[in-house]
Parts: sequence; structure tokens; C-alpha cells
Amino acid sequence: MLKGSAGNLTAMTDRSETRWNGWGPQDQADTLGARNEVWTWLARELGMPSLLATPARPLEELAIAPPRLTSEDRDKFVLLLGPDNVRDDKAERARHALGKSYHDLLRLRAGDLSVVPDAVLYPRNAGDVADVLAYAGERRIAIVPYGGGTSVVGGVTANGEGFNAVATLDLSQMARLIGVDPVSGTADVEPGIIGPALEHALNAQGLTLGHFPQSFEYSTLGGWIAHRGAGQQSHLYGRAEDWLIAADLATPRGVLHTRDFPASAAGPRLRDLIPGSEGVFGIITRARVRVRVQPAVKQYSGFLFPDFRSGTAAIRAAAQTGLPAAMLRLSDAQETRFYRTFSELGRNTGLRDWLTGHYLRLKGLDRLPAAMIAGFEGDPAQVRDAAEAFAKIAKANGALALGRKPGKRWYEGRFHGPYLRDPMMDRGVGVDTLETATHWSNLDTLYRAVKEALEAAIAANAPRPGARGVVMCHISHCYPDGASLYFTYIFPRALDGEIAQWRAIKVAASDAIAAHGGTISHHHGVGEDHSQWIVQEKGELGMEILRAIKRTLDPEGILNPGKFFPN
Repeated sequence: MLKGSAGNLTAMTDRSETRWNGWGPQDQADTLGARNEVWTWLARELGMPSLLATPARPLEELAIAPPRLTSEDRDKFVLLLGPDNVRDDKAERARHALGKSYHDLLRLRAGDLSVVPDAVLYPRNAGDVADVLAYAGERRIAIVPYGGGTSVVGGVTANGEGFNAVATLDLSQMARLIGVDPVSGTADVEPGIIGPALEHALNAQGLTLGHFPQSFEYSTLGGWIAHRGAGQQSHLYGRAEDWLIAADLATPRGVLHTRDFPASAAGPRLRDLIPGSEGVFGIITRARVRVRVQPAVKQYSGFLFPDFRSGTAAIRAAAQTGLPAAMLRLSDAQETRFYRTFSELGRNTGLRDWLTGHYLRLKGLDRLPAAMIAGFEGDPAQVRDAAEAFAKIAKANGALALGRKPGKRWYEGRFHGPYLRDPMMDRGVGVDTLETATHWSNLDTLYRAVKEALEAAIAANAPRPGARGVVMCHISHCYPDGASLYFTYIFPRALDGEIAQWRAIKVAASDAIAAHGGTISHHHGVGEDHSQWIVQEKGELGMEILRAIKRTLDPEGILNPGKFFPN
């Protein structure tokens, strides 16, 4: 396998090389630690006199309950998988306890290991998965599938309440590119392969899947499918449900093999049960995906719009005319301001900066500017034509073209965001995200409602009077009929009640989404964190249908309990 770190990909054979309670490799440097100007500025942004050191507790200090797995059950799993593939030491269990949501990291950093698997199982192939599920169903042992562990919605929590034990099924040994059909443009792949390894294998044959989420360095193909993911270039390459052709789904009742005809009118398509199923129906053991020839050219450029609304109009025009962009990413004024200021901290300003500011004022782009990165991929003629067409749309909506330098900078750092969270959490700062989608006609209403809900909830749950949050948003995915909204919010943590603070903010924002016509998740999934809103979105009859599918495939309910379905 390959391991990613910011700007570096190396071989990885052991999960112990990555942080059990944070993001990235164990030796990931704190790039912000020595920059005191960052913390002084951020404290001012949050209305705090200073930021407090809040280091995570080391694993060696923590206690963990003994495994509940009986010796008989452990011996059976050893017989099925081999002794090296059944692990129940403290480090393995802690590393597989939770995912990478803000809520998860609050608990892990505080040393809360009250929810951990009783064992971690490493199947080697589809047969191993089938054998484990058959036995676990007989013994009422809950099974939690685990790919890269990057879920930000509580999707891999080792919840075994009501079961005799809980085992995490780590799929990292099932990580092969099985084969490629270049004539049909398809590839058969095992689910545990991480993003860099998959792209490396496909690139060697001149191909790409084109799926690049921000978690790309550590997330897996199976996780992308199970959570109905969307990569940063999904406008061109599609979301998981677009490039997934067929899959094998292991269940306690047997294996569901979906067929892969290019098109069929033979009833509902069973494949559609798999994207977004989050491991509650079964475990993906093999997937057939649509691949493409690697693009000859990748061109990413920057634009500055007068405001968020004018940038949104440009994206809508491009999407509705079928412009073949790879990505149109628009930051609102707050996100534009925050990251611009952050990048300039510690840098001496001069005449060039004054001239730039003066020019922007003359153009009316200094009040609430919204920055965009527009990306195009393909053969040279396609990229040239599409980029020129979008430049005309952008100009018609008042944008200033910034050239390719901002696009190059974004592209080179497109996976860096998660690495900033640990340093911030080390200093008493909370960082969380949420995303949604709605129709174009409702986008502005939803945007304002969620932003206001976040700002009000952060202020109401701040650790001191006058403290506040920074709420930022961008459009990252667009469609002919609507677009996504991705919110990032930074706030001072209430250190005497961090979980309650997180929950109050999360509920306020999610209620606003549900009340104003948005989906509870565009691409992060449901997991535990969004399950209380899923009935409102799917309806009672819809949930009854989904529960019936669950009962048919998983009669004992052992698969990823506590996820998707509300308690």
C-alpha cells in the first residue's frame, strides 16, 4: 500500500505509522507551531484574549476495558483468518475505536476509550469476509467495516451495544487492482485500496478513476462507495454512484452479486443499494468501476468575483450549458478573506500590495469578494475551449481573471486542509465541517440560514462573553439543477463541556438544513451524527423500505450497528 503525507507518498504496511487520534503520519510536523503570529491573529478572530495549550493524552496513559470476545470466538476467528490477522492489543483496538470527525477526535484526544472494538480482524479475501459474517451472525457479534477510518460522521464507531461483542473488520489487506478492461473502460478493484495506491496502479496503464476527495491520501475505494462520496473533480469524473458499475456485497445471508450491463430495463437496479449503504447492508468485497484515460492537460486558474452571488451565477450558467469543467470551487467572502489573511501572516507588505488593493477598489472587488478556482482536464483542445468559454461566463458576471498561479497553489495543496486541525486542537480551537446541497433557486436561502444558525450557536455556546466563531463556506460540486454548500467553522472550545458544545452547534446547523430544503449530507454520509435527520429526508415509508432490506440481508442486525438508522 501507499501512505500519504502532505506532498509525500511512501510505502505503508502498518497502521501504527499513522496517528491514532489525529490526521496523518506519527511524525507529521506541526507547521503552525512556530508561527506565533498565527495564534495571536486567530485569538483575535475568535474574540479570545489568548489560546490555551490543550495537548492530547498519550495512549500509554490510558486504560482500556478487556476484550469481551470469548476464547472460543477468538479461536474461531484465528482458525478462519490466521493468528496474525486477529488482533486485540490496546493499540489496535484504540486505533479502530472511532473515525476522524471533530466529535471523534474530542473523545480520543481526551483519552475516552469507552467505545472500542473487542478485536480487529484482517480478512485477506472475499472468502474470509463471508466466513466471518456467517460466524458473527450465529454468535451475535457486531461487525464494523473499516477502510481508511476517515469518516467524519461517526461512520466507523465500534458500537457493540446489545451484542455479545464487537469486531472491526479492517479491509486493508484486500487492496488489489484485480484487472482492467481497457476496451470497455472498466477496472475490477478490491475495497481496501487507498487513493494513492489505486491511482498509482491505474496511472501505470495510462488510466485514472479521477476521484480525489480531500481525504484521498488515507481513504479507500470501499469507503468512497459506502458513503456515496464525491471527489474534488466530480463535475468531470462523477460521484461514486456515477463511476460504480457493479459490486459484490458480502452479507450474513450470502453474497449479493450485482450485474454490470451498460443499461437494462430488467427491473430496479440492485447496484443502487450499495452506494451510500455505509456497511449496514453488507460489506463490499469487489467493485467494478469506470475508468478513463489520464488527461493530457490539467489547467487550474483563479477568478475573483464581486460577491458570492455573482460567482454562484457563473457556476450555474456553466453547469446548465454543459461546460466540461473538472471543478468550479467558489469561496464566500469570509472564506476568501480568512485564507488570504492566513497566507499573508508574517509577510511584509509593500508597494505591490498597495497597488493590488487600490486596483481591486477601483474594480469594486474589495468589499465582499469571492474567490474561485476553475479547473479543466482533458486533451489540449478541449481544455483550451472549455477554459475560454468559462472565462467569458466569469467576465459577464463581473469577475477578474487571476491567472494560473492561484490554481497551481490550490492544486498543490488540495489535500493539506486536514493537517491543520491537530495544531488548532492543540491550542483550544475547534474546527468542524458540514455540507449539504439544494436546488439553485433555494441555494441563497439555505446558505444564509445555515450560516446564521452556525454563528448564533457558536456565540451561544462560547466559553466567554464576546467570543465568536469564523464561519466559512464554498461551493465545491455543481449540477444542472443545484449545487453543494460546504461549511467550515472555527471556534473557541468550551473546555469544560466540549461535547455538549459540539452537539449544540451540530444540531442547530442540521436543523437549519432540514428546515430550509437541504439534504443532510451531500457526500460525507449519515453515520451516527446525521441519523436523527434521515427520517425527515427519506420519509416514514422510505425508511420502512430500507429497514426491510436491512432485515433481509442482515437478520441479526450485526452489520455496523448504530449507523444510518435512527435509534
